[in-house]
Amino acid sequence: MQASFARNAKGAIPLHAVTADDLKRWLGTRPKREAEFLRAAGFAAKEGDLRLIANAQGGIASAVLGLGKGEDILALATFAEQLPSGTYRFDGVPEKQGGANGALAWLLGTYEFARYRKAKPKGAKLVLPDGADADEVARIASGVFLARDLINTPPNDMGPEELAAAAREVAKAHGAKFAVTVGEALLKANFPLIHAVGRGSDRAPRLIDIQWGRADAPKVTLVGKGVCFDTGGYDLKPSSGMLSMKKDMGGAATVLGLAAMVMDAKLDVRLRVLIPAVENSVSGHAYRPSDVFKSRKGLTVEIGNTDAEGRLVLADALSEADGEAPELLIDVATLTGAARVATGFELPPYFTDDEALALDLARLAKEVQDPMWRLPLWRGYESALTSSVADLNNNPDYGYAGAITAALFLNRFVAKAKSWVHFDIAAWSDRPKPGRRKGAEANAARALYALLEERYKPQ
Repeated sequence: MQASFARNAKGAIPLHAVTADDLKRWLGTRPKREAEFLRAAGFAAKEGDLRLIANAQGGIASAVLGLGKGEDILALATFAEQLPSGTYRFDGVPEKQGGANGALAWLLGTYEFARYRKAKPKGAKLVLPDGADADEVARIASGVFLARDLINTPPNDMGPEELAAAAREVAKAHGAKFAVTVGEALLKANFPLIHAVGRGSDRAPRLIDIQWGRADAPKVTLVGKGVCFDTGGYDLKPSSGMLSMKKDMGGAATVLGLAAMVMDAKLDVRLRVLIPAVENSVSGHAYRPSDVFKSRKGLTVEIGNTDAEGRLVLADALSEADGEAPELLIDVATLTGAARVATGFELPPYFTDDEALALDLARLAKEVQDPMWRLPLWRGYESALTSSVADLNNNPDYGYAGAITAALFLNRFVAKAKSWVHFDIAAWSDRPKPGRRKGAEANAARALYALLEERYKPQ
């Protein structure tokens, strides 16, 4: 990762970035030949407009990037995405886009998923900007890339077993304890909902468990939905709905990327990561609409829809996590289409009753530009979860507020945690931005890392 940074600034090509409002002033500070060239070329500092300026020998003398209104702190990723081989340095970029933000943007701009095709050569290197911690930006980018790679991997190569193998590698890299409960052993260990959802596939379901950190440190537990592929079960999705279901383990991938950041930074936490990893398939062994199962918590759940499987596997994992009364319990899941309808792909909703936590998340999400939006745990919709034959139904009897009713369902399995927050993410970018290409995305991972670093960084 740090190979993207140059050790020697000698001969580095200067990179400039300018907002539309500041363009006139900025052009007045540039050499006459350069300013005249940019004016003649119609450069107006529009967002994402990159111009190369030639030297007398025909090489690159400098490059300038338009920032538009200058709102995107990761805009300089465009340099890494588009510049040819060479060594570069930031020169006169706005403070908001420079320093550590610029270094992270550069790294994020180098991402490419090339497992199934030859990777493009990456010859562009950046002189580390002043004020940037190379280790810190590398660990953040590395965690994001881990999550993206896992989500982008197609389901034939990313089933429950392969997801567990990836988690084992993360644990091994940081000296963490790793355990996994597989197949029928889930019933013996009292994880009936995880088993029920995954039993229809010939790829055995499992619960992945990573533990790291000193025993008496504050307990932080991450739970990630690991549905490696979701057909919808007997409530079968249309083919168009299945096309994107390789990303249904995006919550698991995101918490693994976040966990890698936390462990690499050696934050002062007792970290636990729980990932229910399943494939929701159709077979003679698959669970059915109207089935009733007793959960790990003891609550019985009627299956109103087999395509509402994510909340089932999370329920058992959350019950296990909650039993330890962690200081902070975070779950991340690609849970509902209703969340996408409500806030789109770029703005995942989160739910919590902890007002201080909600404010911290909103502040840090804005600070690191990892967007999210708080939605309410509106108790008025609790009645939608009722069943005539069980304690709960996984298919709410209400045609609206699907993201909220799903969060309320999960909340029924959390009682002892001092603080809990649920994220309903897309795990996907449908509109590319600098450093965030179309495809897999670790929504909320950078903001959550900023939160954990702020609260638990060793003194």
